[in-house]
Amino acid sequence: MSKEKIQKSKKQTRKNLFMQITVVVVIVAFAAYFILSNVFVTRDTTNKELDRAVQKSTVYEFQKEGELTFNNTKNDFISKLDIEIADDEQSRETGLMFRDKMDQNQGMLFVFPKEDMQAFWMKNTILPLDIIFVNSKMEIVKIQKNAVPYSEKSLPSVKPAQYVVEVNAGYCDKLGIGEGDKIVWRRE
Repeated sequence: MSKEKIQKSKKQTRKNLFMQITVVVVIVAFAAYFILSNVFVTRDTTNKELDRAVQKSTVYEFQKEGELTFNNTKNDFISKLDIEIADDEQSRETGLMFRDKMDQNQGMLFVFPKEDMQAFWMKNTILPLDIIFVNSKMEIVKIQKNAVPYSEKSLPSVKPAQYVVEVNAGYCDKLGIGEGDKIVWRRE
């Protein structure tokens, strides 16, 4: 064989070896990605299943932390509620999720640091609710009535609100509570 043919043969052998190594590296990378992605998906699924099991086994009991009254526009008394207060990020985020009962004279008051546009949803919320948005002057600015359990539809305040009261669905209609009415609340 001539020198040229030997050099060509060596170049071809190197090319083939380079291609084989490249193919092996790509296959190993795909295999590693596939295996690792399945590990993380399985771990994520396991965590979600564990969260659901914990939520099912956790009993969410009403804890009275204050009282709230509704007054009409003339400041006449309409009704009174025992309230649980959600005034930090975690309690506001959880709200009434996973609760399967609430007495008619009970509700939850969400307190925000400042008046702003608010929006709620019903994710993981079993009970149908009336969601009452209240501004910093304690006036009801919007009521989202009969919010559908488990819905992820956004229910906005439409106007700035600093407080939100959640009560059983139908409460506002039953007692004639409407926009413009006021709330007064106190912590125990």
